Amino acid sequence: MLYQPRYFKPIHFEAFNPNIYDENRKVYTRDILLVSGYLDDELIHIIVNHWPSRRGGEAKSRPLREKAAYKVKQIIEKIKLNDPNPKVLIMGDFNDDPINSSFKTVLQTKSKKKNVKEGDIYNPYEDMFRRGFNTLGYRDNINLFDQIMFTSPLLDKGKKDFSTYKMFKSGIFNKRFLTQKSGRYKGYPFRSFSYGRYTGGYSDHHPLILDHYNFCQ
Repeated sequence: MLYQPRYFKPIHFEAFNPNIYDENRKVYTRDILLVSGYLDDELIHIIVNHWPSRRGGEAKSRPLREKAAYKVKQIIEKIKLNDPNPKVLIMGDFNDDPINSSFKTVLQTKSKKKNVKEGDIYNPYEDMFRRGFNTLGYRDNINLFDQIMFTSPLLDKGKKDFSTYKMFKSGIFNKRFLTQKSGRYKGYPFRSFSYGRYTGGYSDHHPLILDHYNFCQ
């Protein structure tokens, strides 16, 4: 996690091993990182993820990502022990689309602001995915594995409360210079490496944007 120390002051960080097993065999995957700190004067919790890949196929590997989602759920419950209604950002490369079971069944994310109740998680990228937006392509299929979702206290539901941070705009940064213009990956994100060779690009995923407001600043 990179941050601008002028605005964000971390006070706690912790790495969580998902402890995922598949048929009694431990699956070695990335830790889930929790960073808590103050964005100006407001306590924010950020959970950074890179969930297990789809190696072996989506259906076979699905339980591994569901278990990672359960770990995220446990982390949020741990945060609530000291911060009952926390402002939590959940971000990363999940290797799942917003409509997959890890989100809809385990984390029970909501795609419509009107359906978000206290304690719920709002995922603005679900609606984008249904409208055909994506952050990567693989074998001519498009996916939106990269997402930023957040808990209800960060959601702007039109109440015009300018005394606290609210998130009001989400997007995918897919400018033309980030897109491959020729070759086998034409139209895909402009990657840094291909078959072990440096290609001068940035990433095989497009980055995301999440804007906030606080008019008291």
